[in-house]
Amino acid sequence: MPDPAGDIGVKKRAARKPVLLVALGGNALIKKGQAGTIEEQFANLRVPIEQIARLSEKFRIIITHGNGPQVGHLMLQQEACDAVPRLPLEILVAQTEGQIGYMIESTLDEALMAMGIQFRPLVSLITYVVVNKDDPSFQNPTKPIGPGFSGEVARSMPFPTVQTAKGYRRVVASPKPVTIIEKREIKKLIDMDFIVICCGGGGIPVIREGRSFNGVDAVIDKDLASAKLAEEVGVDLFLLITDVEGVALNYGTESERLLRTVSVDQANQYLQAGHFPQGSMGPKVAAAVKFVRRTGQRAVITSTDSIENAAAGKSGTEFTAD
Repeated sequence: MPDPAGDIGVKKRAARKPVLLVALGGNALIKKGQAGTIEEQFANLRVPIEQIARLSEKFRIIITHGNGPQVGHLMLQQEACDAVPRLPLEILVAQTEGQIGYMIESTLDEALMAMGIQFRPLVSLITYVVVNKDDPSFQNPTKPIGPGFSGEVARSMPFPTVQTAKGYRRVVASPKPVTIIEKREIKKLIDMDFIVICCGGGGIPVIREGRSFNGVDAVIDKDLASAKLAEEVGVDLFLLITDVEGVALNYGTESERLLRTVSVDQANQYLQAGHFPQGSMGPKVAAAVKFVRRTGQRAVITSTDSIENAAAGKSGTEFTAD
């Protein structure tokens, strides 16, 4: 029989902890120059996940993650085989949500047990994200997925590409998130102190038709979807994780300058001036700006190695309301 008093006690204890959303970038699983084997991905995950496990004693935790390399690999795999029917992009997104959710959950469970925590409720949630069927991105694909190619190889590819820090990559439609369908379920789960893994790869993009939802061929930017989720469930701290220390002006040049703190207005001006490319830091800055403007809470962009320090205000680029 359920124990109502015990459930109430859990909710009261959880309510005293602030809510932290950690948005893991693709580099949390596949580092630059790696082939992306499963062994590499599990090994890479241990660095951020062990930190998140320790933070779970102070915070209620939501974990979101990218899927650009993984979903791109699935597309390449199915394009190389005509023996079975090809699947639409929305299905590949769902597959990677399950794949990466399993990897994060199993690594997190191992890290918690190493801390002496024998049980902590975890759940990986397949997540729908509503998009607008008239979003202009359907006519102008901009979201990089898959591996990087040289310029010469990219010119021979039968799909559109864009130059990024990882080389030329395939681009697909990336509509803006409107709302997270499972936001109520996620809120209830974190109120019970579950660690929730959701919105993988930005979630499965769907459009409303009548009273039902239909998937569409696109990939939502996971940072923008994470910002929308953070706003809708009431997150206190939003960490966006990447492979650099923080946000820098004139990145990669002799005049590179790390921004330790930046107001959302100033960050938006830098974004509009082209300091943060869409194929790399741009979506993270845009997501941080949206979240802070709409909630007044903390947002920090930091590296995979510095998640705990960023939560403590000791590293990364923090976005302020003024």
